[in-house]
Amino acid sequence: MAGNPFSLEGKVALVTGANTGLGQGIALALAEAGADIAAAGIVEAAETGEKVRALGRRFLNLEANLISIEPVERLVRETVEQLGGLDILVNNAGLIRRADAVDFSEKDWDDVMNVNIKSAFFMSQAAGRHFIAQGSGKIINIASMLSFQGGIRVPSYTASKSGIAGITRLLANEWGAKGVNINAIAPGYMATDNTAQLRADAERSKAILDRIPAGRWGEPSDLGGTAVFLASRASDYVNGAVIPVDGGWLAR
Repeated sequence: MAGNPFSLEGKVALVTGANTGLGQGIALALAEAGADIAAAGIVEAAETGEKVRALGRRFLNLEANLISIEPVERLVRETVEQLGGLDILVNNAGLIRRADAVDFSEKDWDDVMNVNIKSAFFMSQAAGRHFIAQGSGKIINIASMLSFQGGIRVPSYTASKSGIAGITRLLANEWGAKGVNINAIAPGYMATDNTAQLRADAERSKAILDRIPAGRWGEPSDLGGTAVFLASRASDYVNGAVIPVDGGWLAR
């Protein structure tokens, strides 16, 4: 394999939910490896854009509410038109709603499932058509520890992240021979907005940290190396994998 197999020079990545947290961390890691970035989400990713441009890469902000699949074809089309191509899709946009299972509402079920699994599948479908036509492409889904475990008080989140693991394998089975790699990253307990309630609960936070061999909450930057690997030529024979980045949580 000639050259640096981890280089993303000349590549274009579309990252959903890249305005903060894990999406921003992944977008910056891909940009540092050489990729130009399109960021899609309901909130403008202005800070991400500044940081990507400071790395000398191009940046495109695309506004879209992925609680509906209506924008997905447009997001792929505008990325290709404005950045000259599309090589990498990161399905990161996500919601979490917390309530006891006996009280969980239909709206909280539908909102989470629509963003976390439905939009991820149809974003993959739209990008996949482009990737199959060009004979190459990388899709990175964001799974969770709850792709492996049941969790507590997050029924729709658990269902959606279990579904992410399933569609990652299904798409790898269908598209692996067409030059498309579909894999997932399963972050452990990360210091993001989604875990703010947990980290604010001293007792629950201590219980979580006591189980993590690394002894700390993860940071968005901790996903960068795995994301670059899965987006690059270095992972060309990796397909259908769900890779934990969890500080050792699952090892316990």
